[in-house]
Amino acid sequence: MNPKNRKALAHRVRMASEAALAARKYVTSIDVLVGIGWLDAGAVKRWRQGQVGYLERVVQANLSRISEAMKLFRSWSAERGLSPSETKYVAHTPRRPALRFSKSGNPGIEKLYRTHWVSPELSKMASRTPARDRDAATGSGESRRQPASLRPDAGGLDDFGPFLEVAGDEFSEFG
Repeated sequence: MNPKNRKALAHRVRMASEAALAARKYVTSIDVLVGIGWLDAGAVKRWRQGQVGYLERVVQANLSRISEAMKLFRSWSAERGLSPSETKYVAHTPRRPALRFSKSGNPGIEKLYRTHWVSPELSKMASRTPARDRDAATGSGESRRQPASLRPDAGGLDDFGPFLEVAGDEFSEFG
């Protein structure tokens, strides 16, 4: 990719990433691909419903451009001090099989796609225990509900399940 095109792509990746981070305090590969216009939200929905074999099939860019965008995304995430957190993606079907992202199915590439990049702010909120929340807020034994931003039904974590911590140095190459 020539330097001018790479710079333009880096800007688009940065803008998409910043928008998702501001909205939810974490960013996903899907956020970036949708945000830069290479992936249609309807195609994501069909993939989540198990109607598309792998996500890369419906991305409107070739594999080398997708790889470059994902490298730029990971670089931006690391520069921002975001924490990598691997997340399970399962189909919205009765059997709930694991969703596949890449054409190759390579486990390393799949892991990179499944990784959410989490703001330190959200990491702090998620690490707080209900007892600490209760004591800090009321000073009594009265219980409190989980903060709205962390409840899946409130849209804070989508439907991707809990975050699992992953070693950051495993994410140096995209494929």
